[in-house]
Amino acid sequence: MVQNALQVVEVDDLDWQAVRNAVDPAFIRANIRSMVERMEALLDRADGPGMLFDNDRVDPADRVIRILAMDAATPLWIVGDLHGDLLALEAALAAMRDLASQTGDEKPRIVFLGDLFDDEGFGLEVLLRVFELITDAPDRVCVIAGNHDEALTYDGVRFASSVAPSDFADFLNANLAHEWIERAGKLAVRLFARAPRALFFPDGLLIAHGGFPLVDLHPRLAETGEWNDPLCLSDFVWTRAHPKARKKLPNRFSRGSQFGYEDFAAFCSVSAGLGRPVTHMVRGHDHVEERYATYPAYGSHPVLTIVALSRRLSRENFGFYERAPTIAQFVEGALPRVYRLHIPAEMIREVYPEPDLGSLDSKTTQEPHR
Repeated sequence: MVQNALQVVEVDDLDWQAVRNAVDPAFIRANIRSMVERMEALLDRADGPGMLFDNDRVDPADRVIRILAMDAATPLWIVGDLHGDLLALEAALAAMRDLASQTGDEKPRIVFLGDLFDDEGFGLEVLLRVFELITDAPDRVCVIAGNHDEALTYDGVRFASSVAPSDFADFLNANLAHEWIERAGKLAVRLFARAPRALFFPDGLLIAHGGFPLVDLHPRLAETGEWNDPLCLSDFVWTRAHPKARKKLPNRFSRGSQFGYEDFAAFCSVSAGLGRPVTHMVRGHDHVEERYATYPAYGSHPVLTIVALSRRLSRENFGFYERAPTIAQFVEGALPRVYRLHIPAEMIREVYPEPDLGSLDSKTTQEPHR
């Protein structure tokens, strides 16, 4: 059984001024051509981009990846929903570098849980920074598709999104005359079309943006073993965790399906029968107030939700404006270790001035006060 005692590390003493200096949208945009060209070249490679865990795919179209072996000596970090939070991303990268300098570890590996854009912020800049991380070291970065990423489409003329808010698609359409912004948007669609929807680790850890195939799919999944069935792929991305319920009825008409703790236990049983034992899970998707949460009802099969957001989003109705974004580090046979990044409150408000909810225009991208 997995060790379900959660380890939480409070991070207060990073070089916050260096983090703030790295939040430079103008510099990132000034280098957009280079980043886009490098990413296009990577995705155009005949043998594939060679990103983290690509070698574990059954074939290039496999998006539910069973990882056969883990190198425990190299740190693996998990970064939850960013939604354009460039400040949280730079703080996360700084925390990884700081820990590596203390321990002498090699460069870390990173799994992004998706939802890189939408909800105002700096969606383009976060996307470009992730492109940069990927192209600098493809074999050290894995990007899982979130629902906002999967919802973004391009029909050859305009971008669209099937989810709300969808301000990133609006931003791309407002900048179709800008060649490199349009190409960055098309790259995002390409990247997430091939991105994994779930990762199965040898120690029983499941990583996905949302959840897992819900109970009505279990009989067919058990019979066919077809993990890449479109309904299974959708459930990995879109489902939400109910913190206390035993069971929830699937509801895909509104993409509002939830799961309960007995639903997860049932999935773990089906998955084990297909040679993929699952004992615990890490996910994003639900914007929990503390930016991380575990659920006591899931004691036999623990679930950890993490979110890397330093601010309260406009669609979040409660709590403080400033938040401590969280990232997690893989721990074999246990829930990942959570790191809470205590960015100074004044820095969060400088980069993301608290909006006047009565006059917020979700179609514009904020620029920081420098």
